[in-house]
Parts: sequence; C-alpha cells; structure tokens
Amino acid sequence: MTGERILIVDDDESMCEFLTIMLEKEGYEVHAMNRGKDAIRLATNTLFHAAMIDIKMPGMDGMTLLGELRAISPGTPVVIMTAFSSEQTAIEAVNRGAFYYLVKQAKKDEIRLVIKKALEVGRLQAENKFLKQQLKTRHVSKKIIGKSERIEEVFRLIEKVAASESTVLIYGESGTGKELVAREIHYKSPRCEGPFISINCGALPETLLESELFGHTKGAFTGAVKDKDGLFTVAKGGTFFLDEVGETSPAIQVKLLRVLQEREIIPLGGTKSVKVDCRLIAATNVDLEMRVRERMFRSDLYYRLNVIQVGLPPLRKRRDDIVLLADFFLREAGKRSSCEPKSVASDAMDILVRYDWPGNVRELENVIERAIILQDGPVILAEDLPPKIRGLADSERERNVVEVSNVTLEELERRYMAKVLEEVGWRKKVAADILGIDASTLYRKIHRYGLKQDRAREPQPV
Repeated sequence: MTGERILIVDDDESMCEFLTIMLEKEGYEVHAMNRGKDAIRLATNTLFHAAMIDIKMPGMDGMTLLGELRAISPGTPVVIMTAFSSEQTAIEAVNRGAFYYLVKQAKKDEIRLVIKKALEVGRLQAENKFLKQQLKTRHVSKKIIGKSERIEEVFRLIEKVAASESTVLIYGESGTGKELVAREIHYKSPRCEGPFISINCGALPETLLESELFGHTKGAFTGAVKDKDGLFTVAKGGTFFLDEVGETSPAIQVKLLRVLQEREIIPLGGTKSVKVDCRLIAATNVDLEMRVRERMFRSDLYYRLNVIQVGLPPLRKRRDDIVLLADFFLREAGKRSSCEPKSVASDAMDILVRYDWPGNVRELENVIERAIILQDGPVILAEDLPPKIRGLADSERERNVVEVSNVTLEELERRYMAKVLEEVGWRKKVAADILGIDASTLYRKIHRYGLKQDRAREPQPV
C-alpha cells in the first residue's frame, strides 16, 4: 500500500535525507524532523502509519519521544534507531512499546522489510479496532427496548453492576432478553474491549459442554486430534456468559465452582491448571433456590454465582412496553426487507397489549414477523394475528392469571410446553422453534417433565 505516512526523527541531517530518499522511492509519504519537540507538534495534528526515531538526540532523547508518540497515537508502530547495538537498550525500547530496534548500519533491504512489517502490524491493529467498533455498533442495534418502571429499574442496575468485576446472575423467563442484559453489562464495563463469549449450557450434552468450557488436550478422548482452548480461555480479558446454568450436571457444577474459587481450569486430559481472566455472568430461567433445596444444584456454586442478582420482568408485567417493542420490530423488519415499514391497527394493538405473552419478547417478535409476512397491505389487522392470541377472551385470561399465581416458573414452563406440543401435533422441531429453544433442550425438558403425547388426540387414518 503506497501513500502511507512515515515520520523520521533524527538530529543527523544526512541520515534523515538518506531515509527520506529511500522510503519515498517505495511510494511512502515521508516527514523528517531533527528535534523531538517538532515531531510531537506534527504528530499531534497528523496521523502517521509508522515512525523511525533516533535513540540519542540532544534535548529530547528517543526513549522520551517514544513515550510521547505512544501517548499521542498508540496504534502507530515505532522503530528505534541507534548507531551502536546494545541488547539492554533494545529490551528497554521494546518494553516501552517500540515495534523494533534497528542499527543504523543496517542494509537497505533490512530497513525496507522492517518498515513493511511495521505498516502491516499497524494495519492489523486498525482493522481490529474497526471490527470491535462494528461489534459495538451491532450491539447498539440490539438494545433493550422499554420505558416502563420495571425495565427502568433494570437499566439502573446495569449501570451500577457494569463497573464492578463481580459475578452476576440474571433471572428471567425464556425470551425476556437475558443475553441482551449480559451484553449491555459487558459493553458498559472496563472489559468492553475484550471478547464477549456466550454458551447455552442446556443446548449441549455433558461431555461436549465440558470440552467447550474447559478445552482439551490431544488424545483426551476419541476424536481429540489436537489441543483445543476452552471458552474460558477464549474469553480472556472479556466476559463469559453462561446461559441456562441451571441445566448443568453435578460434574460440570464442581468444575465451575473451581473456576470461581481458584480462577483456573484444567483442560480435559490435562494435568496443568490454566489461569482464567474473564468476568462471569450466568443466567437461568428456573428457580435455582428450589433446585438447591431439591439437591439438583450445588448450594456453594449457587452462592458463588448469586453475588449480584438481576431479575428481568416478564412481558406481561410491563405491558407499557409492548407498543414500543412492536413498533421497533416493525421498523427492523422493514430494514431487513428494504420496504416501507408497516403499522398495526388499533384493535390489533389492543389485542397484543392484552395478551399475556408466555414466550415474552421473543414470542412478540415472532408474531410481528409472521404478521408482516402474511399481510400484503401496509397495516397489520386483528385477523393477521395468530388464532391463539385473538381467541383468548378477557374472562379466560383473568381465570388463567388467578390459576397460575401460586405456581412455580417450572410448572408454568411445563404447562406452556405441553400446550405448544399439543397444538403442533407433537412435531418437536416446530415446537422448539415456537418456544425459541434448541431441539436438544426441548427433548431434555420433555423427559424431565414427563410429558407424553395424548394418543387419543392423534389423527385417525381414514
């Protein structure tokens, strides 16, 4: 890539002239200065893609100038030059952030190669920064929508929680946006420049989950043909989000406890521990306290996870946000399809606001997407909504609210899951899509809740 700007700082006029002529022949834009103060003034207003500075100069020496340039433009690679090679000086320069240490007697080809490598590193750093900004922009587009008092409480808690390093446990029914909250905490935290890594603990069998979390060594099991880092290692410097942590087995729970206590892991098949440097955020849609009482979840792990608790209200507890969410999903669907956004008729919106949304925000998004696809006109009418939403009368809904007010989240989940399975004729893939969960999670919950198909309701052959 030609036209890249290079800064040269050397009190030796002949050296500046030599480097300028050589690098300009390579197509670079070269700016040569004889004093460190002049170089700082220029670098403050001009972006340089690389710099070459002499280590011994009157006034401001090269080491001091290196620190100043790093403060002004951290992404600019700096090559230190000296007339005399010294291993100690080279080490000090690299420790202070220099890209390379070059002897002035170096051949032209070596100088060209060092500059080329410095520019490549600078480009990679700029691309990495750009990609991180893109990830943040994408995160902003998936923000939490709502102005109700319940969701405002969540926003305030996120602001307080983000600045700390404490472990966070997010409670909420399926579809309430637990991962969105985890991402919000991450991007508002000091670890926002690091990765955000997430995994659904309920979507993988135990052996595969263990390998994904902690990694494995070559030969640890059949098919382990090489070493593999676990996600705790991949999340170094960032945040690791464990969704559906309540679905983990006792063996996995023991290892998670070790991570929280010792901040280290041992890969499958390994003998040496590996230090962990990430913030842990966990989420669950089940009552972990009840799981502890039933001896299905370790109490010591529960208390380690439950340092800071964030509870997400279900959509039926923040009906004021339903109109905002529906409008948001309409606009987003319009952007994806490159067409004019549709609107919702007032009677249809009334139905949406009155409905209890057992699938929460995810279910509302699916209903809006379905209506957009099926409605050819610019307005979504009441008849464009699914029958189960249109057909629920006020009296029936009120009866259901009273009926479920004293049951657990697990019982509510079991009932809703059974209802969906019956409505789709026990087509499990279809049911999993409606519920917004993986097929493997659905199979496991069917087994746990002892759900069985009513054979008497199966269609009879004619």
